[in-house]
Amino acid sequence: MTVRKVNLAAAFDTFTELWSPRIAGMVNDCAVKLVKFQGDFDWHHHEHEDELFLVVRGEFTMRLRPPSEDLRIVEGE
Repeated sequence: MTVRKVNLAAAFDTFTELWSPRIAGMVNDCAVKLVKFQGDFDWHHHEHEDELFLVVRGEFTMRLRPPSEDLRIVEGE
């Protein structure tokens, strides 16, 4: 088994496109993806995947369903 570390700042510097996820690595059978986005991020559902959000820079508000309290996510969360 090969263990590889990833520098997030360096990985994010490799692309500028918004809404274009990049795979930073794999953990077991799960892809760790990096994405830059701006504006609204529409709620969506993946039938066979879970998502984890980690804000590296900036912030966003997650609007949960069914309508409930919004969740503000900031750097480091």
